[in-house]
Amino acid sequence: MPKRFVVTASEFSELPRFPVGYELAEALTAAARQLHDTDTPHGTLRTAVRLAVHLLPGAEHAGISVLDGGDRRHAVAWSDDVVRVAESPARAGAERPYWHRLWNTPVVRLDDSESVGGEGDAELAGLGLRSALALRLRADRQRLTVLTVYARKPRTFDEAATRVGRLFTAHVGLALDSATVREQLTEAMRTRDLIGQATGILMERLNIDAAEAFDSLVRASQRENIKLRDLARTVVAANPRS
Repeated sequence: MPKRFVVTASEFSELPRFPVGYELAEALTAAARQLHDTDTPHGTLRTAVRLAVHLLPGAEHAGISVLDGGDRRHAVAWSDDVVRVAESPARAGAERPYWHRLWNTPVVRLDDSESVGGEGDAELAGLGLRSALALRLRADRQRLTVLTVYARKPRTFDEAATRVGRLFTAHVGLALDSATVREQLTEAMRTRDLIGQATGILMERLNIDAAEAFDSLVRASQRENIKLRDLARTVVAANPRS
């Protein structure tokens, strides 16, 4: 299950709130720098939520959630408890057209949660959240990652907020991809070292060379239907060295 983060809106106070013009360009540059300074995808998401509240005009709350192909969703980062409740798994059955449309469009606005008809959202209205701007961060056939900012007044998010949101999510997406690659490379290095240790153990135990030891690991992995790194971890754990 993905890690979850709650953040405080008071952080990142050095950034101008709701910047415009040249100030916006500088703010986005500073935001991009902070996003790319994160070490993991989870850190990137956590940073993105905090920045969104400061940068997007009208934003008071922000959250990032993942929606899968079966319309199940879970929050992975949020600015406060109001967003945590709004995007909690317990509410996954609620009709949220402005989320579901993001499979086909990059941004959707909810002007007023108290509107009568299909565009309203009684649950959000009950939490005091009247406006929402939902922005797609990632989408593939199985998973949709959404950044949503909220406001307590209706019709808060206009075209200007949408443009800033699109620019911001582009930076978030690039930083998220970069953090994912770094995490994967780090895991690959750890896995390589682990497999190397297991290979060395088999070489010593079975009196075989490195190629034969590695082939033995691969065959055992296929036979037992166990990932190679997990099998290597088992071999190493069973043969501690002083």
